[in-house]
Amino acid sequence: MQISVVIPLLNEEESIPELSAWIERVMIAHGFSYEIILIDDGSSDNSWQKIEECAAKNPNIRAIKFQRNYGKSGGLYKGFEAAQGDVVITMDADLQDSPEEIPELYRMITQDGYDMVSGWKKKRYDPVLTKNMPSKLYNATVRLLTGIHLHDFNCGLKAYKRQVIKSVEVYGEMHRYMPVLAKWAGFKKIGEKVVQHQERKYGTSKFGVERFIRGPLDLLSVLFIAKFSKRPMHLFGGLGVLCFVAGAIILAYLSYAKLALHVYNMTQRPLFFLGIICLLVGCQLFLTGFLAELISRSSASKNEYLCEKKI
Repeated sequence: MQISVVIPLLNEEESIPELSAWIERVMIAHGFSYEIILIDDGSSDNSWQKIEECAAKNPNIRAIKFQRNYGKSGGLYKGFEAAQGDVVITMDADLQDSPEEIPELYRMITQDGYDMVSGWKKKRYDPVLTKNMPSKLYNATVRLLTGIHLHDFNCGLKAYKRQVIKSVEVYGEMHRYMPVLAKWAGFKKIGEKVVQHQERKYGTSKFGVERFIRGPLDLLSVLFIAKFSKRPMHLFGGLGVLCFVAGAIILAYLSYAKLALHVYNMTQRPLFFLGIICLLVGCQLFLTGFLAELISRSSASKNEYLCEKKI
């Protein structure tokens, strides 16, 4: 199979028939063998009924229905797990991503040799203050911290080699950082393509102000996981040793001043308390690294999702 199109969705009953028909037209026009994998992330409207109707007309449609809402990363994880195509395309279900981009994305993966291609919504139709400006700030921060020079990390329209989506694990809110996860999994050739962004035709955006809090926290998580998930002692242990040594030096100096220079009232000096705190913090950080090292040896499953129905 050439292409798998993975689409997580939440309350998109109006968009599903139009989107699935649009993808089908593009695939037929270019002669692709394909599958459409729709993941209903606990919708409260008639999204699943619309999916069943579309699947009855198109045997290339597969679907998974979650019992409750898990978030976009959960939907992508299950979609990636089920995908069988050589090239995997992800897109949003709100009709703001155009299926007409699929052939060129497929060509860039199969002919140009990219491991991953990320869409760039150069011209956006989103509100400036609530989406455009925060998105620019977010992308600039991620570029600075990761060294990956993409303009739009959060674009839902992306293309992957099958090996990429089978090699990375997406959970929590990590879908925002798929290029980062791919790079640190060893896939170096990551490209970008300007894609058409369309105004939302139905419904409202499913992303609220909480993404401004989750985004930076998730970025810190990705940076830590990528660099220290297999060796947490290197981070916590190193910081612990530095703090402990600093505290020991401070207390050694104060001890010398008291015993050799006969300086008294040491316990009333702020430097004394700083030395004590450094010793305690150093011990705690070292123990944290030791415990994290033990936990990393016996990782629990992070990707268990209750599925109500499947097609």
